[in-house]
Amino acid sequence: MELTRRDAAAALAALGATGGVALGVRRAADERGDGSGVDGDGPPWGGGEPPGDEAVRTAMSAVAEAAYPEAVSGVDAFVGAFLDGRLDGSPHAEGIRAAVAEVESAARSWYDAPVADLPPADRDELLRELGADTAEENPDGTAAERVRYYVVNELLLALYASPTGGELVGIENPQGYAGGAESYQRGPP
Repeated sequence: MELTRRDAAAALAALGATGGVALGVRRAADERGDGSGVDGDGPPWGGGEPPGDEAVRTAMSAVAEAAYPEAVSGVDAFVGAFLDGRLDGSPHAEGIRAAVAEVESAARSWYDAPVADLPPADRDELLRELGADTAEENPDGTAAERVRYYVVNELLLALYASPTGGELVGIENPQGYAGGAESYQRGPP
């Protein structure tokens, strides 16, 4: 199943209208060259400036490839479009940046490479070593809880709030995606 930018827009719409509006505003700002945020080519994280938009997209796409089912394709474009609506300067966006910085710092420390350069099996192992697979989500908790909340759950929310991702788990009409009158006229599968 291929994820599309339309799926990302539907997932953002499920989170509220501001997400969809933010997607359009960020696209327009990026085309003008004034919406890129902090430059992602800075030093490895562990201090200093938080990662820029492109660095966050790259890291989150890499984690998504490890966290999403193998049946899903088009992950990079989908995650990038979803993050266009989420990296909006809000406190939540700063939480995403900080959690991605923690994942990157661990990858560089434990594997001597950025998360995007790791094979998918090592990305999965990295998340397990961080404890993000078993941690409770908590935006103000431990590193594992923050990574679970801002990275893993954010990616899973994006996937399963989209029409294509919803199909994977039998959610025919995720919130914010009506699906049409035909779906209401037939019985359950």
